[in-house]
Amino acid sequence: MRVMVMVKATKESEAGVVWADKELMKKTMAEMGKINQELVKAGVLLAAEGLQPSSKGVRVRFSGDKRTVIDGPFTETKELIAGFQLWEVRSMEEAIEWVKRCPNCAPGGESEVEIRPVVDMADFGDVMTPEHLERAQRLREQAYAKE
Repeated sequence: MRVMVMVKATKESEAGVVWADKELMKKTMAEMGKINQELVKAGVLLAAEGLQPSSKGVRVRFSGDKRTVIDGPFTETKELIAGFQLWEVRSMEEAIEWVKRCPNCAPGGESEVEIRPVVDMADFGDVMTPEHLERAQRLREQAYAKE
């Protein structure tokens, strides 16, 4: 089972604020590095990245055939993602246990992490023909071959 682990943005991450307390930042980064090493060693971690503030991003809104580009920043911080990881786990329970071991991304404050299963082609049932499944697998292999 693959899951996307999303670190929700905070007012500070959206402001692009580097933590004022450099020692606390170093400690938290060291703790995150340690848990990431454990995730790699366990064969769980597939990808991990932080994201720039939404002020540096855009959204593309689809309405029928029309496409509208909307420049950031975006106002609803609680709906934004500051970083993500892609994990391969046996169950949602395993993913929850790993997240509970992670350091707080807002030391001394509040942060939130969302875990959601990644859609698997098999989730589409009979809609996916063997040809569709084969094509999807080929594309995935080509994409991963770039690494």
